[in-house]
Amino acid sequence: MQQELWAPSSDRIESSNLYRYQSFLKEKKNLSFSNFEELRVWSVKEIGAFWESIWEFSGVIHSQKYAAPFQKADRFTDSRFFPGAKLNFAENLLKRKDSFPALIYRGEDGARREVSYAELRSYVGALAKDLKKRGVVPGDRIAGLMPNVPETVIAMLAATSIGAVWSSCSPDFGAKGVLDRFGQIAPKILFTTDRYSFKGKDLSLAENLNQILNKIPSLEAVIVSDYKNGIDHLKNKTQTILPEEYPRKNIQLFESILSENLGAEPEFYQAGLDHPVYIMYSSGTTGLPKCMVQGAGVLLNHWKELVLHSNLKEGECIFYYTTCGWMMWNWLVSSLSVGAAIVLFDGNPFHPGPEILFQIADEEKINVFGVGAKYILTLEKSGFVPKGIDLSSIRTILSTGSPLTASGFQYVYQSWKPDLQLSSISGGTDLNGCFALGNPILPVNAGEIQCRGLGMDVEIWNESGKSVTEEKGELVCKQPFPSMPLYFWKDEDGKKYKSAYFETFDGVWCHGDFAELKKNGGLVVYGRSDATLNPGGVRIGTADLYSLIETFPAIADSVIIGQDWKEDVRIILFLKMAPGKNLDGSLVQILKKEIRDKVSPRHVPSKILAVPDIPYTINMKKVEIAVKRTVQGESVTNKEALSNPECLEYYKNIAELQED
Repeated sequence: MQQELWAPSSDRIESSNLYRYQSFLKEKKNLSFSNFEELRVWSVKEIGAFWESIWEFSGVIHSQKYAAPFQKADRFTDSRFFPGAKLNFAENLLKRKDSFPALIYRGEDGARREVSYAELRSYVGALAKDLKKRGVVPGDRIAGLMPNVPETVIAMLAATSIGAVWSSCSPDFGAKGVLDRFGQIAPKILFTTDRYSFKGKDLSLAENLNQILNKIPSLEAVIVSDYKNGIDHLKNKTQTILPEEYPRKNIQLFESILSENLGAEPEFYQAGLDHPVYIMYSSGTTGLPKCMVQGAGVLLNHWKELVLHSNLKEGECIFYYTTCGWMMWNWLVSSLSVGAAIVLFDGNPFHPGPEILFQIADEEKINVFGVGAKYILTLEKSGFVPKGIDLSSIRTILSTGSPLTASGFQYVYQSWKPDLQLSSISGGTDLNGCFALGNPILPVNAGEIQCRGLGMDVEIWNESGKSVTEEKGELVCKQPFPSMPLYFWKDEDGKKYKSAYFETFDGVWCHGDFAELKKNGGLVVYGRSDATLNPGGVRIGTADLYSLIETFPAIADSVIIGQDWKEDVRIILFLKMAPGKNLDGSLVQILKKEIRDKVSPRHVPSKILAVPDIPYTINMKKVEIAVKRTVQGESVTNKEALSNPECLEYYKNIAELQED
């Protein structure tokens, strides 16, 4: 049963960007829609016309006009958007040139640095000049092993301004995780910092950097920034000093390079939408990460999601808790194309206390506030309420990384703020964006994503390939979109690309999410398809069970798998208990009864076991597949993608799982 938690007022609807966009369509295109669903249907029936309207409405800066907005091909991946157009990704993010804040950095320790749009453009020009002097040419790869600081954004914009390809990892990946990614793409230049901080500790990157330099022979230079002060050295006229243990060979100082080249105006390399901008990586928990090459179409998709679905406006302030190894960093940085201020936070979101992000929201007057679902659920579990903190500026809350439970929705409205648009958003690194997300003119229902994205021809298909509503199935996208990968790195024949998305249903993108489309147009994601539970051939998503289990105060966290057992599948539930709580027989019986009565009698766990910890990726996604492989004695490759890989040892050779 749907529970409406919030609905926008008429004033709010009429002041939204989506309302303004519909007025634009009526005035410029003579198109009228009586509701959002009519607009959405038009956006996927008339793919070319829709994306052309986004190009015009967003004011894309370009040097050469396109021959057509959309060129459809027989194969999904051969279709092209805006063929013939010439533009530059970075130029569109640097449209604004005044003293308004572009980047506001906040650290765990209370540190604050601010970079205006005018300063940002100046720094990008200076760094780009140096990269060109080093022989960087269009198509060269530039890598960033960087924390979430302003210098990372400057480096990315400098690289893409001259046509180079940017790819980044977070420092907490570790040397092997970095090598598994950057080692595949042969970068010419590496950007990094002298250290980074987490939970109040300064952590050196020297050892990791030595390993990287020894294993990636393509690197011609390493450009190092001062983590604590960064570009403030320019303002204070001080010098970056590297720690003694830091390697010195081919090392250049970021701040010195800027100082030497200040005054250079950016020169933007013009290319088509099929020129690479980013290389993104899959999580890599089942093998080497896939290297997904994406072009400037990302700009259009991000702009649509930020402006129309998240209702971000020029002059506002946006925050998303992310690292530079997660696509949400790329998504957040595209807010520069809107002319908004971006708040960059680096560190642990619970250090020194759970109130830190809310205090930043208050102090910076953040309008769009984004976090992972895991963050919300952790605060819900602890009963945290942001008392004495002014959240009046927040208009939109975004949640992603995993499905947000109905109780998580209720917690936000009851404990954070009752009048806001809470948008669970769902998509992936593969498309550098969302298939389903928020909507400022629609109500919010507990546990539901508000709508499918405009221009994304998303449906839910059953196993027969039939579109279904109010029935669980596979999330598919029937038509191409501008931010889909151009290709996978070193996948000349396209086999990896095809096998990733187009083998389940021929010629249709199958994303690997197990989901359900509601009659009202909302969407519920139940988890990854490869992690769905299938005893007796009856599928259920893991999110169905998590949403119930997480209501038990004695349980801190959980992971569910389907163990292959006697030519069928049986469900195993692992629990991480709250401090001071133990798993006993009475709790096991209560859990089984609740699951039987409230979720499904077919999906009652055969075994419920306590474990010390639950494995997550660095981007805070629960990894059921890694647990299943470990339980079944199979190898888990690329454990560097996990934030706590050591905990998989708990799941090895469990005696109870060898018994009926």
